[in-house]
Amino acid sequence: MLVTWQYRIRNSLMETFDPRARWIFSLLFLVSISMFWDVRFITGFFILAFAWYGSARVSFKETRRAWLLIAFLLFTMIFVGTIITGGGAAGILPEKTHPIVIWNWSFPITGWPIVFRLTYERVWFALAQVLRVLSISAIFVIIPYSMDPRLYGFTFKGLGLPDRVAYAMDLAFRYVPTLARDFGVTLDAQRARGYEIERVEGGLIKQISKVAPLIVPVTMNSIVSGEDVTNAMDLRCFGIKPRTWLERTSFTRRDVYLMVFTAVMLILSFIFSTFFHYGAFWMPEWLIPG
Repeated sequence: MLVTWQYRIRNSLMETFDPRARWIFSLLFLVSISMFWDVRFITGFFILAFAWYGSARVSFKETRRAWLLIAFLLFTMIFVGTIITGGGAAGILPEKTHPIVIWNWSFPITGWPIVFRLTYERVWFALAQVLRVLSISAIFVIIPYSMDPRLYGFTFKGLGLPDRVAYAMDLAFRYVPTLARDFGVTLDAQRARGYEIERVEGGLIKQISKVAPLIVPVTMNSIVSGEDVTNAMDLRCFGIKPRTWLERTSFTRRDVYLMVFTAVMLILSFIFSTFFHYGAFWMPEWLIPG
């Protein structure tokens, strides 16, 4: 059986908006913030994103796992990808940079030279990346916790997607919590048989073989469940005619205001970044050493 995210009615400001208007705002917010690398502009989007996040009245405890995953991705992308290797900054940072530290050493066996050069510009670029990723994450991570699961299909259909795609998106939103439920059930069943995941030791191959009693049943159950859903839809002649939806919503004046605000945000972002050439990488002069 498919399950959903931990949604409950909170009587929040976000719940007063139509889910379609919320998705339009989220997607166009993503497009707008992607036009800027200037921390001054990104900070404005950052404040807007977390004001939107706070309007859902969802506690940090409910979204803690999602934020832990985001923190891991941020560490990998920012610290490893930007600070250590300097990746992702090509074509964005100016040609002339100001170093903070330069380390030169050789690889012990081959003697290959290794140079690590950390600059003020790269650190400031990493800050822009952090603000940008956190802003986008705050907009999208709140969706499954603040949106009624019964409205998934109709929402995507209302955005102009075909019935098949809308229903596929509905199932995709339910897949992650369903997979987590199946993993928990499988883990409890294997522990009842004496399996101790805490004692998974040894090399990489040995660890993978020991985790197999968890991975294999969960994977097989996901495949079987997917086939069951497909067969059930085929038996009901899904896709032959346009389908109807049990739950429906309608736009209100509040939704129109939100979409007008979103359109203005996108247009201004395009004008500032394209015609006035604002939004490129910027760093305050007082940070640049004389």
